[in-house]
Amino acid sequence: MPEPLQVMYAVCSGSEANDLALRVARANRPGAWHVAVMEGAYHGHTTATLDLSPYKFDGPGGMGKPPHVHVLPCPDVFRGHNLDGRAAAQAAVDAAHKVGGHVSAFFCESILSCGGQVVLPAGYLQQVYDVMHQAGAVCIADEVQCGFGRVGSHFWGFELQSVVPDMVTLGKPIGNGFPMGAVVMTPKLAQGFSNGMEYFNTCGGCTGAAAAGVAVLEAIEEDRLQQHAHQVGTYLIHQLEALQKDYPCIGHVRGMGLFVGFELVIPDSQKPAPGTAKFVKEAMKARRVLVSTDGHHNQVIKIKPPMCFDKSNVDTLMANLIDLLKPGVPAAVQEIDRAYDPNKKSTRIQNTTWQAMPSNGVQGV
Repeated sequence: MPEPLQVMYAVCSGSEANDLALRVARANRPGAWHVAVMEGAYHGHTTATLDLSPYKFDGPGGMGKPPHVHVLPCPDVFRGHNLDGRAAAQAAVDAAHKVGGHVSAFFCESILSCGGQVVLPAGYLQQVYDVMHQAGAVCIADEVQCGFGRVGSHFWGFELQSVVPDMVTLGKPIGNGFPMGAVVMTPKLAQGFSNGMEYFNTCGGCTGAAAAGVAVLEAIEEDRLQQHAHQVGTYLIHQLEALQKDYPCIGHVRGMGLFVGFELVIPDSQKPAPGTAKFVKEAMKARRVLVSTDGHHNQVIKIKPPMCFDKSNVDTLMANLIDLLKPGVPAAVQEIDRAYDPNKKSTRIQNTTWQAMPSNGVQGV
């Protein structure tokens, strides 16, 4: 971690890490209750972190945005929308002030995962951090999904933006299956959190967690997994970009390292095609190749394999994807996409809609 980030609190999951980070931020900003987050964000399943997760509260079963939460629109590099981080951050700060509140924290995944594998525009986070810091808010980088070398060129996703957060939250890969997470922060924030109410976590930081965490770091270094992610991820992205030239339903390829996505659209347009994305996901699963969908319209195929994923696995993925797309997208799926209205709120297509989805003749292997 960069030099200012010297204090770590051990927890048992990424959700716990983000929940604790929120507590620390509010302890350091007495009276400031409001929080700024990114559109499409997911920061955990606790009551507090669900409030910070538009992916959940704006989705099916969600209760909508809480009044103390302010959502920055997701940057859309593909369509050229919402690229001004400074304006987006200032709008959130102003919205809090309008109702007599103050922003205590800004949470952001360093690459937006549930938002659709979105790589932020160059300089975006620096712009947002500048505004948030001027407003007194704490900037928190959620590295639960993108940390530990997955982005290839850097060990931490926030390094892609040349920023140093006030806090970093960790989960999933920190234990490679062992239930653990962590919050790393500056000594100043840790001191502000030490207000007499002791923090205690029964299993967080136990000897088993410490051993698992050290083993993961050793494996990343000894097996050169960060360098591997960079090499294999670059190969994967180049293969997808080549495929894009032959199949106009692929509108945009994006990602870093082994954190990759491609957006499906109605050909010769930028209209999202969630039907096609769902069709690809299910048909690939029938071929025993696992990918998934995300994005505001569930129109993005996300590819985030284990770090041992190699070039031969890329070749297998691409061969199946080509074989699937070559006959064309079934007419029934195209009709679903033509009827889809991307301007309606919470219109993400649900799995139950797709039980009778045509398989394009694909058989499991």
